[in-house]
Amino acid sequence: MAETTPYDGDRARFSREALARLVLCDHAVDVADSAGGLVATGNDADTGPGGRVSQALQLVELAERALISAVVYERERGSSWAEIAGYLGIEPAAAEARFAADLAHWHAAFEAPYRLDETGRKRLPQLPTAAYDPAWACRHLDQWAGLRLSTAGDRHAVSSGLVMADLEAEPPAPTA
Repeated sequence: MAETTPYDGDRARFSREALARLVLCDHAVDVADSAGGLVATGNDADTGPGGRVSQALQLVELAERALISAVVYERERGSSWAEIAGYLGIEPAAAEARFAADLAHWHAAFEAPYRLDETGRKRLPQLPTAAYDPAWACRHLDQWAGLRLSTAGDRHAVSSGLVMADLEAEPPAPTA
């Protein structure tokens, strides 16, 4: 039986597809913000030798995390491995093998929302923050989009397009 979390009620309103999309949005924001740090030149003199390479490498790492989130989202919305692999330029079996552990972790996090830290005293959430606390994520991401994107005054540019849970239906069985 899964442990309860303070955000179970809020999270129950969202489909797993919506939660995965929120995580992808949150990771895309990290990529965008990190890329923005490479644009301005005013502080170049304050950056040590090689410092911009470090920033660019961090951007690549954040982009890889966003790619993983995109694959999880696509699987949650029903995309096949063949469809995903086509965009990656690899075979479907290779795509499935590459992202199998990430998908397994995503599904397991709903069953065991916490793990204990190395001291055994502190519970650490296993879901990414945007899926763990989706109400916060919606507010945060809608605000980010409103400040940075031309969304024609849409105050809910992120949250308005999410597929919400059908609270009347039986919960879906986890997919592998």
